[in-house]
Formats: sequence, C-alpha cells, structure tokens
Amino acid sequence: MISQQEFFSLSLDDMIQKLYREGTFVVSIRYYGYKINLYLISNFYVEVFYNHKLDKLEKIELLTKKNKRLKFYADQITLPSNLLS
Repeated sequence: MISQQEFFSLSLDDMIQKLYREGTFVVSIRYYGYKINLYLISNFYVEVFYNHKLDKLEKIELLTKKNKRLKFYADQITLPSNLLS
C-alpha cells in the first residue's frame, strides 16, 4: 500500500502507471473542458484530469473535503463521511 506522500512524490507518468495497476476507477465527471476520472488508491481518492483538446492527461490531484468538485461526485456516488463533513 502506498501513502499519499509517496504517491505524489512520483512523476506524473509513474502516478498514472500506479493508478492503472493498483487503483480502482470510481466515476468520471466533466468539468471546464476536462474529463476528470476519480480513482481510489490505498485509502485516498485522486482526480485525473484529461484534456480532450490536447488529448492528454494533464494532472493528478488529491480529492479533499475542500474540493469544489466534491458535490459533482456526491451526486453520483456515496463518498466516505470524512470527505463530506
């Protein structure tokens, strides 16, 4: 199991490999020109931002309870209470 700190110290390419091998896809949303895929890896959620215009994965971010996109996920799935409170 990888920690958040270890995961985010990886390069973008290594994070992507780790997610596809060990992460679990949860749901995707569309947000300001991005398709954002939500993954669960170890015990934390990460968002993968895909830019359609550039056909490129641009960034990976930790999903926190302060995230503006949280309501979009909560409308589709049940998230852990520690993210919602």
